[in-house]
Amino acid sequence: MKFVIVTGMSGAGKSTALKMLEDMGYFCVDNLPIALLPKFAELAHAPGSDISQVAVGVDIRNGRSLDEMSSVLEHLKASGVAYQILYLEASDEVLVKRYKETRRTHPLAKQGRVEDGIRQEREKLLYLKENATYILDTSQLLTRELKKALEQIFAGEKNFKNLMITVLSFGFKYGIPSDCDLVFDVRFLPNPYYVEGLKYKTGNDKEVQDFVMGYELSHTFLDKLVDMLEFLIPNYILEGKNQLVIGIGCTGGKHRSVTLANKLFEALSNCPEYGVRLEHRDVSR
Repeated sequence: MKFVIVTGMSGAGKSTALKMLEDMGYFCVDNLPIALLPKFAELAHAPGSDISQVAVGVDIRNGRSLDEMSSVLEHLKASGVAYQILYLEASDEVLVKRYKETRRTHPLAKQGRVEDGIRQEREKLLYLKENATYILDTSQLLTRELKKALEQIFAGEKNFKNLMITVLSFGFKYGIPSDCDLVFDVRFLPNPYYVEGLKYKTGNDKEVQDFVMGYELSHTFLDKLVDMLEFLIPNYILEGKNQLVIGIGCTGGKHRSVTLANKLFEALSNCPEYGVRLEHRDVSR
């Protein structure tokens, strides 16, 4: 039986994730008291039960019961329940923005500031995060990207390695993205900006892609970049890294960087062991 504990920060998307898991055939229960987890697992796993996949939402609403989580997990393990923990994360800035947009009150900040509630919640959920099987940062994830990541992890028998990769194109004139782990400068490639008919197009247009990739230099760079990443990614996974942001930059972030980011995304998307998303920061400027 698959037994998934869905937890993480309030506002990071746990309810959405549970709905997606339900659509994938999981029997889902949200906000189950922690003390009832072993009994629930026992009933779900009992002879004659037709439940083969379970997802249980556990979060800060359990209050002081979170202190019992360590012993409850030990009990599950001793009972032969091969549980997995999915921890949903998001940056403080994104969480505050989501709370303000929905006008919801943070569970730990009834009369105070949302920021204080988020800080307290991180402290209380630290044990679950440290023991999580999978950590997904939803700060920049679209709903469909979260769904794809969950399908990679929990649908079928794919060996997902708990790494989400973002391929991000940008323009150096607007600054290097602060969250990039790796940055590659493609301003050495021929610039379509100065070609008549291509200036107002982008690397999402076939004409620009054909121009940029029409040079052997572009193919050589892409091949070497993919080769290096195929070496680095397994080692980042071994290190325990769960987020990798790869920045591809050109002058304005519209032509060369967008083209190469698209090509790199295509090259990395073939591996089921990690999730890959694509973002063009400056293409619409």
